[in-house]
Formats: sequence, C-alpha cells, structure tokens
Amino acid sequence: MDTIITNFTEDIHNDNYAQDYMQPEYTAPTMIYDCGRPKESLDGDWHFSTDQYDYCLRGKWYEEKYYDDAGLSLPVDFDFDGWDTIKVPGVWNTQKPEYFNYEGPGVYTRTFVYQNHGEKKVFLKFGAVYYHARVFLNKKFVGYHRGGSTPFYVDVTDYLQSTNRLIVVADNTRRHNQLPSVNTDWFNYGGITRSVELIRLPGTYIQDFEIHLQRGTSNTLQGSVTVCGEAPYARLSIPELKLNESVPLQQDKDGLFHGQFTLKTDAVPLSLWSPENPKLYTVSVQTADDSIQDEIGFRTIEVKGRNILLNGKPVYLNGVSCHEESAVNGKAVRTEEAVQNIMLAKEMNCNFMRLAHYPHNEAVAKLADRIGILLWEEIPVYWLIAFDNPATYADAQNQLAELIRRDKNRASVIIWSVGNENPDTDSRLAFMGKLAEYAHAADPTRMVSAACLVDNVHLKIADRLERYLDIIGLNEYYGWYNPDFEQLPVLMRNSNPTKPVIITEFGADAYPGRYGTIDEKGTETYQEYVYKRQTELFSQIPFIKGTTPWILFDFRTPRRMSSWQKGRNTKGLLSADKTHKKLAYYVMQSFYKKRGTVPPADPE
Repeated sequence: MDTIITNFTEDIHNDNYAQDYMQPEYTAPTMIYDCGRPKESLDGDWHFSTDQYDYCLRGKWYEEKYYDDAGLSLPVDFDFDGWDTIKVPGVWNTQKPEYFNYEGPGVYTRTFVYQNHGEKKVFLKFGAVYYHARVFLNKKFVGYHRGGSTPFYVDVTDYLQSTNRLIVVADNTRRHNQLPSVNTDWFNYGGITRSVELIRLPGTYIQDFEIHLQRGTSNTLQGSVTVCGEAPYARLSIPELKLNESVPLQQDKDGLFHGQFTLKTDAVPLSLWSPENPKLYTVSVQTADDSIQDEIGFRTIEVKGRNILLNGKPVYLNGVSCHEESAVNGKAVRTEEAVQNIMLAKEMNCNFMRLAHYPHNEAVAKLADRIGILLWEEIPVYWLIAFDNPATYADAQNQLAELIRRDKNRASVIIWSVGNENPDTDSRLAFMGKLAEYAHAADPTRMVSAACLVDNVHLKIADRLERYLDIIGLNEYYGWYNPDFEQLPVLMRNSNPTKPVIITEFGADAYPGRYGTIDEKGTETYQEYVYKRQTELFSQIPFIKGTTPWILFDFRTPRRMSSWQKGRNTKGLLSADKTHKKLAYYVMQSFYKKRGTVPPADPE
C-alpha cells in the first residue's frame, strides 16, 4: 500500500478559512441597554498592522504559537507589541499616510488588566467596527459582527484572565452582498471607529428597556422592560413626574423575563419634547440586582393625510442632510464635531437633520435630544444591492434592528429610513418593502421612509415602495444632473401624492470660494442660483412638508475627480473643514426663516 503523504498546509490552501470565524455572531437580540451603566474605556493607543492577505485568521496569529510540540522555537509573521500604534476610536486611513487608501483586513491588539469585583457577567461593547469584526481574547475566538455602523456586545465572561490580550480583526473590504455594497459615493474608511468599553454586570441584569408617549395622548406613557435572568418585577422611576411604579415580569419563550406597562402622568403635567423645548426626564429602572438610568424626552410623531404632526400639531421639517465625516478624523467623528454640525444646522434655522446614509454615532441622537433637533436615521441600502440574496436581506434587517434598538428612546429620532436611491424593481420592492414592514412592527411609534428616485418616464413622484412608507422621500437634482430645470415644475404638477413628501436631496457642486456667472457649473454662484430656483418652487407645493438639501458640508469620495471636486463631493453648503459658508447656505437660512415650522392648511 502506498503511503499517503499529508503535506496539506491549511493556511495556504484552505479558501474557506473565514467560516471558522462566523459563530457566535452578535446581532440585535444580544444587545444590552447600557445607558447609565458604569463603563471602563479601552480607548487609546492600540497596536495595529494591515493584514492584506488576512493571515491573522488564515495563519491563526491570535494563538501566539511561538514553540512547537517539542519546545523548539518557531518563526512567526507578527509582532503584536512591536507594531506601530494608532488611536481607538479612529479610522486607520487618517492616522498614517501609508494607510490612507488601504482596504482590507487590519489587526488591532492591546492588553488590559482585569480583576473581578463581584460581577457575574462581563461584556465588551464595540460602538462600531467597520465592517466585519472578529474578536479574540486570550487566544480564543469570542465573536463576530457584521455591519460597520451599529454597536455590538461580546460576552467575555468565561475568557478573562488577570492580564488579557485582546485582538480585533476589522475588515472594510467592499463586497457585493454587503450593505453598503461595492459602489458608493463616500470614502470607504476602515477601523474601530467608535469606543471600546468593558461593562460589568450581575448574573441577572436588565437587557432592554423602552418607553414612549402614547399617540393621541399627552399624559400616558407606555413601554417594556426585559431582564436576562429570573426577576419577578422591575421598578420604574421618574422622580420629576412623581412616578415610582412596579412592573410585573414574566418569562417569555426565549427564557427572558419581560413586562409591559402603561402609566398615567396625572400627578405632574408632562412637558412635551420638541426642538423648541428639548425637555428630558431622568428615568430609572431597577431590579433586585441591577439598575439603569437614562435621560429621555416624551413626544408624539405621526402622519395624518399629507401632514406631519409633532405633538398633535402640523410641522415643517426644515432640514439638511449630513454625512458622518470629519476633515481630520474621517468617519470617527468626535463629540465636539457632532455638536458643531448640529449647531451649524440650527444656525441655518433647521429643526431637522437627515443622517445619511448609515447609522451615525449614538452620541448624535443623545446630543440632538439635549440640543433640540429632529432626526432621520438611515441604513445603507444604497445603490448596487444584492436584493435577491437572503443573506444580504438578513444583514439589512439586523442593521435596522440594531439601530432601532439603540435609539428607540431618543425623542429626536422621528423617522427610520430603509434606504436611498434604489431602482424600482420587483426584487428591490420585495426587499425594501419587507424592511419597512419590519420597522413598523419593531417600532410603531415612529414613521418609516426611504429616499426614492423620480419617475423619469412619466415625470412624476411615483415609486411602488411608497405604499409601505409613511413619508415619501424624493431625491431630485434638477438644475444639476438633470440640467433642464423646467422639468421640475412639470413633475410637481403631475404629482398628487396622498402622503407628505420630503425633498431628501437637491443641490449642485460648488468649489469653496470659486465664483462666476449663473451659467458656470462648479461655482458658488451657480449653486446659489439652483438653490434659489428650487426653494422658490418648494414654497408653492402643498404636499412638500420638509427639505434636506444635499449636503451640510463637503466630504471625501473617490469617484469625484473634476476640477471643482478634487476627490470630494462639493455639494456641501460649507467647505469640508466647515470654516467657509457657501452662498447657498444663506439661501437656505433665509428660506427656512421665512417659511417657519408651521405649515398652512393643506388644500388636499
């Protein structure tokens, strides 16, 4: 019998190596309500290396195998503590010139000390890792997450030691079956873009909590509490409203203890949250072993006919679109930069911002709650999507579920958007319609929308997805991509939607400080001209109940290489560094001041 020679080298020849790092996958049901909890930051300097051929996974670097079974030393291809360091949170693209255009896997590592102080459970929270994240602790694979803009929580209880090696493989490779896909109009940043924190919990802990003002009322709060572990009740407290109520809990089919509540606030009149009155209440939930605390505002939002009602009263959404980008920090926008963005919008007389085209940092919604501005939040169902792929849909629904679960108690968030600029095909209709139905079921207290395209064949607002939406978002670029501006008033005359419309995008490129005639594209002069013509028409259309011009400030994108773009989308109302306001900024500022936030009666 011939001897079989087994010289297969797995890290070279195994093309399915990534399948070993898919479970456990952390998704929306594994999220933890962490507001008001003590957290220990693992931010700061992490060792980092690009890993273009993915050898931390292929070659199992995380095992740190320095010797063979006979005790002889082995050559290794890594040097965790000898690598350069970069900042977390951050994107690798902005931290060293050689990483600027890098796409692919990148390996982060650091060590930390841990001592048990009586906690039964320990989780690592990752605010966001772009896009695939694989986490290793002390030579063990502990979890996987996909989706670059939402948080996940990794249970590391059974893996902790006194001194710990933490490794994260972040992979921002663009793939056709992901969201977003291979073709976008923004820069594909990579890295651990938001904070990493350690959370210590008791054995029985509050996993989720939701509270809102019941529609049609000004004094009835509804919500739910979910506890992991056995708990007969939870106590809900809102001291300023003189509420201190017991919420009975019962075990559900998933083994969690869950309870719903309805409470009247008759003892103290409820001050309703709005951009003009961003009132927040301290809300606490306690069980025998655990407690959480949050600052929450109460308001209602709904659509009736072609009106958007905030606290029962019609409102215009005077807004602006905004990417999560910084000229200095890329996608890892700092809190002070997020505050600056909101204040620039408010200075423009906005009461509304569209956070495009993916979930922004959770800090933004908390800031919006405190400062007072309404928000549209979106998932990246954008352009070239594999609508027929069930795995792509599962990714989209999970990103939506994680976003809803993260921000459902933020009064500022009024609209969930299921996507942007997708063609009206059967597969897209099934995909996005199902997402809209999921959003309605997961959160019936808010409105669902999507940014749709113009029906250029019939020149009207007509998209089959509209029947799933509460509000119709419309992207139109008359005067720019469609240079015949006279088609826009025809479009409006041909349209008679039964739902409110937000013009979610319009505008034109303008290089900051470049001027010319109203016929010269790429100048602030031409951009101003387009904005004046657009806004003059908007004021005449009764079904338009909001506008979010594209976009607050210029941002990076590899597909924009004209003389007035130079690697940026320059449709911003401000320059990329936000130091220069373009002429169109003042057009919108004046338009919003004149229009106000209260629409006239709709003669539908």
